[in-house]
Amino acid sequence: MKYIVKAIGLLLLISVKLSAQGPAETIPEFNFFKLDESSFTNKNLETGKMLFFVFFDSDCDHCQHAISYINQHIAEFKKTPIYLITLDSREKINQFMVKYGANLKDKKNIILLQDRKYEFLPKFKPRKYPSMYLYSAQKKLIHYDDEPENISMFVQEINKAAK
Repeated sequence: MKYIVKAIGLLLLISVKLSAQGPAETIPEFNFFKLDESSFTNKNLETGKMLFFVFFDSDCDHCQHAISYINQHIAEFKKTPIYLITLDSREKINQFMVKYGANLKDKKNIILLQDRKYEFLPKFKPRKYPSMYLYSAQKKLIHYDDEPENISMFVQEINKAAK
């Protein structure tokens, strides 16, 4: 079953890419779920701050590198809420976080979310895994990238805004 879900997700990623639509310019309405089963919507986002979204898959090597980078540089993100969104199961998320994001576990600015309704793909329009979005406090897209080696550009944007 999990392979079917991943296959569907991959097909959706490909179809979104083929449709040549860019990433969501503003944060759309959504309904994801925290690992405690509670609902998390766009109304729950922190206000007055830049918001960093990372759409990942725990089996993706590039996603593992992106989360590892955040894990090692969490101090540079301390004033920015980070929303980690995945289609994966809670068990798989927990295993992934132990291995690649152990320093992120109890950080107040890290929110792990499951996309059980498969909303991320059509609403945020990622090109591939990992898809990383930095939105302004006004919920407008500042920067999008899907290459983990470019994640330091997000830190630069965050630091530039803090000055």
